[in-house]
Amino acid sequence: MPELPVAASESNPLRVGLVSISDRASSGAYQDAGIPALEEWLSRALASPWVSLPRLIPDERPVIERTLVDLVDVAACHLVLTTGGTGPARRDVTPEATLAVADREMPGFGEQMRQISLHFVPTAILSRQVAVIRGGALIVNLPGQPRSIRETLEGLKAADGTETVHGIFAAIPYCLDLIGAPYVHTHEAVCRAFRPKSAPRPAGH
Repeated sequence: MPELPVAASESNPLRVGLVSISDRASSGAYQDAGIPALEEWLSRALASPWVSLPRLIPDERPVIERTLVDLVDVAACHLVLTTGGTGPARRDVTPEATLAVADREMPGFGEQMRQISLHFVPTAILSRQVAVIRGGALIVNLPGQPRSIRETLEGLKAADGTETVHGIFAAIPYCLDLIGAPYVHTHEAVCRAFRPKSAPRPAGH
């Protein structure tokens, strides 16, 4: 019989690393918008206890790699979301840094993110976002713009609220279950998490 997952709680919250990668924002040239956008969306979407561990860093591959390793291996994050540095410009090295610290790649996330963005701009094909597993954590590269972050996580909805394209976060809670992270619930009006009917639930759920 599969081991029952442990629900996220105040004493065992989901630990989420939020990494905004930008030379100019990290130097103080302008105010970072990535981390506030991520925190705002997660506050609306997650119904289970969670804590954020924010990091604002430049587009330097060694720095990105060290930050991801620190958040997973030292800070014990279950989920790490990065924003910025995923285009084709020379300074865009987030995907390379992410893959360098990975145990396994999760290509479906990048495929779906580009599919969502292609509904809005043809330049979505230039995006190189990846997602990987490192240890017991899922690391996902997100776009740099707050609106694109929301669309990618939440998906696309018709005027009546019907979901027309799944956002990537719908799959994240079950992925976290599978790698041993706390079991989390979402607010379905924002994002309905999908789990197979056969998936183990915490005791009492």
